[in-house]
Amino acid sequence: MMALWRHLVALLPFAWAQYAFMQQALLAVIAAAVLYGLLGALLVNQQMAFFSDAIGHAALTGVAIGVVLGLGDPLWAMVIFAALLAAAITLAKRAAGGSADTTIGLFMSFAVALGVVVLSRGGGFARYSAYLVGDVLSITPGEIGLLLALIALVLAFYGAFFNQVMFVGLNASLAGSRRINVRAIELLFALLVAVAVTVSIRWVGLLVINSLLILPAAAARHRAGNVARYLRDTLAVSLFSGVAGLIASYYLATATGATMVLFAMACYLVSLAFRHR
Repeated sequence: MMALWRHLVALLPFAWAQYAFMQQALLAVIAAAVLYGLLGALLVNQQMAFFSDAIGHAALTGVAIGVVLGLGDPLWAMVIFAALLAAAITLAKRAAGGSADTTIGLFMSFAVALGVVVLSRGGGFARYSAYLVGDVLSITPGEIGLLLALIALVLAFYGAFFNQVMFVGLNASLAGSRRINVRAIELLFALLVAVAVTVSIRWVGLLVINSLLILPAAAARHRAGNVARYLRDTLAVSLFSGVAGLIASYYLATATGATMVLFAMACYLVSLAFRHR
């Protein structure tokens, strides 16, 4: 499959399309854009933008745990910690009964501080700065397969719980009165976001991953008249921002993730004009 993809991309009349690392990065960006579009649409509907940001920044603590345990690849430590943090935030929001942003902020501050303290011991924090900006150009075929598996998992979640998630985002109290297990839905979705964000953060960067999740959906909401169009426009903006950002970063020699965010922000600003019209 990868050989076929490389052959097809190499047919494009562009210099960047002839490099193997760009061919793999293009496929990875397309997969990530679909993943972020699907998740971002629900995140914005659930008003959980700050939650995904907290999970992204707390990835440092997962890296720190992996370092303490002596793991060569801290991915699973990151995933497990992110899942535990997501569950703790979701349960604490209901137990505290106060502002959700306050609860999320408290957990994020603790997790980030703990990660920085552990990683900075002996002045070694600079070694992990790659997680801040990401590097999609270094992605391997196996890691692309992991992104595709995440897309399949999100699509399965869509098929099983999409209506319930949308209903909970609209009115949690009303959803509960219709015998929807609001706590279970919120917890499942939080765990899904935590896993997806943590797995892909090393290629995108924790400083920008939340923007790539939120901006396409936020732009799509300005024009969407129904749920189907909202999802379609979110995916369209996410794909455009991802591919355009990758190509622009090649010619400008800039960080790919951050360049993608600039294109997504441009789409958001353009969508404001449509909203006013």
